[in-house]
Amino acid sequence: MLLNSDLWVSALIRRAEIEGANATVVRRGDARAGTVIVKAYDTSTRQARLFTEAFGQDGDRLWIQPVTGSESELDAYIERQRGYDPDIWVVEVEDRQGRHFITEKVEGE
Repeated sequence: MLLNSDLWVSALIRRAEIEGANATVVRRGDARAGTVIVKAYDTSTRQARLFTEAFGQDGDRLWIQPVTGSESELDAYIERQRGYDPDIWVVEVEDRQGRHFITEKVEGE
């Protein structure tokens, strides 16, 4: 059973805050089933990474990095996704260690 998007986002923000990071909802999507994009910004290196949810063959939530590159390339990806799906959530996490605070499986980690 999957959590509603608004509950999942609230938990992500709370985990980040507990660890001393800053997390903000940049765009609020559909409360129940909106896709979530997490932009993790490492304040010490000024590098950003982008994570979006996908679902594996077993139906479990899986997080992937759909695009890598400069922050402007990541922002362009987000804008394209907003054009395709008006229900998406965008959460930005700023952390001096670059952590994303996603607890589900992240591809490549």
